[in-house]
Amino acid sequence: MIKGFKEFIMRGNVMELAIAVVIGAAFTSVVTAVTKGVVQPLIASVGSAQVGGLNFKIRPKNDATLVDLNGVISSLLNFLIVAAVVYFLVVVPMNALMERRRRGEEPEPAAPAEDILLLQEIRDLLRDRPMQQGQQG
Repeated sequence: MIKGFKEFIMRGNVMELAIAVVIGAAFTSVVTAVTKGVVQPLIASVGSAQVGGLNFKIRPKNDATLVDLNGVISSLLNFLIVAAVVYFLVVVPMNALMERRRRGEEPEPAAPAEDILLLQEIRDLLRDRPMQQGQQG
């Protein structure tokens, strides 16, 4: 049971997923800080000053009808940045590693050692030798 679990954990796709989750979670806080501190103010400066950037209200006097396009754009940017980092820092190196493993799985057959060649010659000579009386083959 432990061997099966170890094989499951060591499969490439499980390792990729685990690494992606850890790196994505750690990197998300950095990306969120950048988007809140830099990107959102830039987006907000494009829209109207009354509502706050690209946001708008469906009913002008009802705050519950605010459509927050700033948040949507920021979330999309967060996702794209995290996905790019995970791809270039995790997926690309893991694919290169898996390709190296694939190439190493089928090594060239090694040339037989000298003692193996000698044993093969002896075997061939014994096989070709006429059988003597009293011996069974």
